[in-house]
Amino acid sequence: MRPVFDWNIGSRTVQLGKRTLIMGVVNVTPDSFSDGGKFLDPERSVEHALQLIQDGADIIDIGGESTRPGAKTAGSAAVSEKEELDRVIPALTLLRQKNPSVLISVDTYKAAVARAAIAEGAEIVNDISGFRWDPKMRKTLAEIKCGAVLMHMRGKPDEWRNLPRVADMVTLVKRELRDWLDAALMAGMKRERIVLDPGFGFGKNFEENYPLLKRFEELHQLRCPLMVGISRKSFVGRALARDGKDAAIEDRLLGTLSAETAAILKGAHIIRTHEVRATADIVRIADLAG
Repeated sequence: MRPVFDWNIGSRTVQLGKRTLIMGVVNVTPDSFSDGGKFLDPERSVEHALQLIQDGADIIDIGGESTRPGAKTAGSAAVSEKEELDRVIPALTLLRQKNPSVLISVDTYKAAVARAAIAEGAEIVNDISGFRWDPKMRKTLAEIKCGAVLMHMRGKPDEWRNLPRVADMVTLVKRELRDWLDAALMAGMKRERIVLDPGFGFGKNFEENYPLLKRFEELHQLRCPLMVGISRKSFVGRALARDGKDAAIEDRLLGTLSAETAAILKGAHIIRTHEVRATADIVRIADLAG
């Protein structure tokens, strides 16, 4: 049985576990690996978000900086705070106007962006760095009292190709998530506000992702709700390779849905995905079977 949690996101409490929630991805970036450049314009990004809600998204996750391999992140000048705010805030504000009740998450590792986004109506901060790249993030999140997603990542995107292999990725992810969670709690964040994400594909090579999926239920030992982002990941494309070529992004739908189903059956509370309509269908079946 999947554990049930009351996720305190500040303005309200969201029950996690009775059914699987879907987080739809809206990238207001020029270079994201999956849909970079498509939704830079606020009107287009909000139109896309509203379609995702209609398709079944419970949460909209708006991101203003790509973390694809090779992208400069974590303190570089690739995307400044101002540039990220200029991308994210207009879309966030317009979406809140169009749909006052929707749950909005901001995908950022910058404390200033997180604070501004929450002030403009976001209720969740989704930090791929596990609150580690910006030393102000943990204290900021404790102060603004929002929901937060703490994700696991090994290294930074431009280092991924050269990271040493790990004999037991599951044990490493559990240990580091526990350590980073403890650091967040020590900084004043509350456990009931935090969701954990093992970070599929983020600093894990092809072979290291599938043990993490196979043994996903072990992450419940951390006593927090769990989010999974598998949508269109390269390790899915590798598994679907034909004639020595990885499946193209547009050909990864069935692989994505298969991996998402496995995660739900092993206890994932939230699925973060680009493929909201299809994921909504598998969620209905997996929840009935789980």
